[in-house]
Amino acid sequence: MPDFPQPPPLASHGPARIIAMCNQKGGVGKTTTTINLGAALAEAGRRVLLVDFDPQGALSVGLGINPHELETTVYNVLMDRSVDARAVVQRTAVAGLDVLPANIDLSAAEVQLVGEVAREMVLARALRTVSDDYDVVLIDCQPSLGLLAVNALTAAHGVIIPLECEFFALRGVALLVETIEKVQDRLNPRLEIDGILATMYDGRTLHSREVVARVVDAFGDLVFHTVIGRTVKFPDATVAAEPITVYASTHAGAEAYRQLARELVARGDAA
Repeated sequence: MPDFPQPPPLASHGPARIIAMCNQKGGVGKTTTTINLGAALAEAGRRVLLVDFDPQGALSVGLGINPHELETTVYNVLMDRSVDARAVVQRTAVAGLDVLPANIDLSAAEVQLVGEVAREMVLARALRTVSDDYDVVLIDCQPSLGLLAVNALTAAHGVIIPLECEFFALRGVALLVETIEKVQDRLNPRLEIDGILATMYDGRTLHSREVVARVVDAFGDLVFHTVIGRTVKFPDATVAAEPITVYASTHAGAEAYRQLARELVARGDAA
């Protein structure tokens, strides 16, 4: 495992690199990774905005926000041009880490956007007002490849694909890569895959090791060296509404996300 250096401090902030956390399969660690990678990047001196782009609002809940009490959310920013994203962004308890929250209202956007002109570009437009305020914007996508996911990919510079260490999980990656290529071709030529992240890894099982070997065979350097292990501490941290870097600062899971943050910066994808 390479030793990635601690990122140097930044002299100034922005414009942000926008990264979509994307996989149409649920339960692969998208939200966990968005929260904890965001917190680790903030710990490393980056200004980070997390965008909850899943109507379930799990990212918002995981940062202590009650989605039912929200007056305005990312949905309002998408659907009403007079709503500035900056007015909807909320601070979190982690210094340098902000969130653009979501709730079930966002599920209506998928239907309402169908009739919009340039419907795939709506999120990109909405994020323009805030992207200069941050170094990294992480978008937590819902588990589908619908119009919301396409909006996230169109707004993004890069994609991180969290991949559960299960053989069934491998099958969906080809479909996701095909979608990414279509977005590159038709909507967002600057889009690139920042990396594939193995999650829920259990080094004691041959199964986990074989899946990682398969992914590396298929995708080579696109696979992050950092691997996220399976641990009960992640759901515990979610219940506590804290990133694992705060909830269990010295735990191996916290260290893994700090290493992922360093690796991302070392690759130049969040410099």
